[in-house]
Amino acid sequence: MLREICLCLPFLALGGLLHTELTGVLDDCFCDVESIDVFNNFKLYPRIKKLTEKDYFRYYRVNLKRPCPFWPDDAHCAIKDCHVEPCPESKIPVGIKSGNYNKYSQAANTISDMTDCEQAKELGAINSTLSNQSKQAFADWARHDDAQDHFCELDDETSPDAEYVDLLLNPERYTGYKGPPAWRVWNSIYEENCFKPRSVYRPLNPLAPSKGDDDAAGEGFYDWLEGLCLEKRVFYRLISGLHSSINIHLCAEYLLDEGWGRSVWGPNVQEFRKRFDTAVTKGEGTRRLKNLYFLYLIELRALYKVAPYFERAFINLYTGNSQEDSATKELLLQVFNEIRAFPMHFDEKSMFAGQKLEAKTLKEEFRLHFKNISRIMDCVGCSKCRLWGKLQTQGLGTALKILFSEKEIQNLPEHSPSKGFQLTRHEIVALINGFGRLSTSIHQLHSFRLLLKDNR
Repeated sequence: MLREICLCLPFLALGGLLHTELTGVLDDCFCDVESIDVFNNFKLYPRIKKLTEKDYFRYYRVNLKRPCPFWPDDAHCAIKDCHVEPCPESKIPVGIKSGNYNKYSQAANTISDMTDCEQAKELGAINSTLSNQSKQAFADWARHDDAQDHFCELDDETSPDAEYVDLLLNPERYTGYKGPPAWRVWNSIYEENCFKPRSVYRPLNPLAPSKGDDDAAGEGFYDWLEGLCLEKRVFYRLISGLHSSINIHLCAEYLLDEGWGRSVWGPNVQEFRKRFDTAVTKGEGTRRLKNLYFLYLIELRALYKVAPYFERAFINLYTGNSQEDSATKELLLQVFNEIRAFPMHFDEKSMFAGQKLEAKTLKEEFRLHFKNISRIMDCVGCSKCRLWGKLQTQGLGTALKILFSEKEIQNLPEHSPSKGFQLTRHEIVALINGFGRLSTSIHQLHSFRLLLKDNR
């Protein structure tokens, strides 16, 4: 069926810019670009977009005031569109701001004497009815240090600097934040955290200051990359895919005009060309976009794997509005059903499959590198860019946590919580919104194809 729909799609060369290169099977997996386009744009994107608009997923608690741990905080953006507007306490659903350590209890339903300020300091939660024994188990688990499972540096949601943000009112888009401060963030990510020796030169970001012809350096870089083990190649492609996805969002929601208090946002084809045109990027554009598709497959696989966690009857996405919560759960299950029907998932079993000690060491190195990247997000000078960078990094980190917790997920009890594997509301919101951003990127990429075709 997917192949039949493919025949109806416009020609996949981005207005001739990528010729026929953005097509066919992706590296390190057995899925092709065309099948992902059809599956995402026709089946998954409409549902995931609707899901991220639900109350449970639109409110995200984040600390945007954490200092950069790597260099002085001297590049905060003064552009008004960089600003993030926190959500007033009165707008937060009571079930989200009144969650407590007993993550599955209905105690939040009866909280009435707490002030808004006190309620806001407690984490949002998944809700259900449990025995006292199960409740005690959660109290014990809350004290358990599970940092070894995390791929991200987690925000302290109880910090007075942490605030709820309505993601729908603070959309990801181009704010004007650019230049050396932005390059420093991405260069730190690529140069220091992608298993790359300094003797190997990465092809330049086309927006960075030119250092001359880097064709030879580019070929040397990819010779080196292909010589790495699968796990380290995957790591680079995940980061490159995330970078590509963010760039597509910025190009699709670009500040086109500003005057008299009214800003006009929309697609900027020229900015898209700078980042992905084959000639401008010396062939890098196609690689970057394929890495986006690869990242999409990784997070899609994580959602496939974690479906049993949410499909248990006692799991609810609790906001305090039972009708809304029921509709949100039903929509999430529909998303899982669509994902289950996709035939070409990434096989993560090929990763960390070598000698036991070596695989364990490599997995830990992989985790620490990614965790370091999550800390770099606190160095982003633009508050809105920092918000979405932290959320999408947290989403990917949660996806990795899921992929490397297969046994724990397989052993989940059907009618009670599990000590072996659990997700916080913070992780759940980041996971779904992070994947939603990737799904949106692929949908926006199709729109750019049409725009470039019309401009030829």
